Amino acid sequence: MMKGTLATYATMILAMCLIMTAGCTGSVSGGENTTGPTASAVSINDTPIRYAEVNGVNLAYREFGAGDPLLMIIGFGSVMEGWNETFIDILADKYHVYIYDHRAMGHSGDNDAPYTIEQLADDAAGLMDALGYESMNVYGVSMGSSVSQQLVIAHPEHVRKLVLSSATYSARLNETQLLYSILAGVAADPSQPEGLRKEAEANLAWDGTYDELSGITNDVMLITGTADVLTPESVAVRIAGEIDGSWLVRFKGIPHAGSSSAPEEYGRIVLTFLGMDESPA
Repeated sequence: MMKGTLATYATMILAMCLIMTAGCTGSVSGGENTTGPTASAVSINDTPIRYAEVNGVNLAYREFGAGDPLLMIIGFGSVMEGWNETFIDILADKYHVYIYDHRAMGHSGDNDAPYTIEQLADDAAGLMDALGYESMNVYGVSMGSSVSQQLVIAHPEHVRKLVLSSATYSARLNETQLLYSILAGVAADPSQPEGLRKEAEANLAWDGTYDELSGITNDVMLITGTADVLTPESVAVRIAGEIDGSWLVRFKGIPHAGSSSAPEEYGRIVLTFLGMDESPA
């Protein structure tokens, strides 16, 4: 089954890269450390899957909570079930949270259209339209942050506030050599599921966003962990420097995709950012 295969492969990547190391604690300077798992009212597996036709494919999604909409864009090799339930629960206490599977992944369908980061950004915008929203707040993690950058550049009117977690503006940087090698390995391995190889190929072919970052005028927050070996904090610092007025939050000792390691800390800072009436000067 694709979902199980993807979950297994994603786990192998995490273990291989030591990005989900046991015993990590995360805090913003002056904050509290993670003390262990917290009971969550959200159960992703028990929540019904819904479908929306977007750009010629059926995208599978789930929804939680109520309030202003928040679209969660997941990363490479992951599906809806990969989100940390405590993190989603915290967000759903204040927002109407939507999670979904990218085309050709998990429960979503696919077609013969070119599989690109730009297409995935168009899918995100199309999903908002299909759900009846002119715009949403957006949270993107890892590859999802790449999709989110393309989304805010191509469809700025669809994005209210944007959170980029474990972000890079290209997979071809000196700092992202490990990420590049993983993507290249998956893309070249015919034994991997087709959707996973398509995602890898899309990341490798992506031209990146660096030249367009300075044109982003939406409110943006970047979250990075100092122990991220796939998209190191130096890349987030560079992105933040290009986006005028953006926030940058660094969590000490937290690895890639840190909402799984420190869901409460990540949840609190996301709610703080989304709840602010104005961007800092």
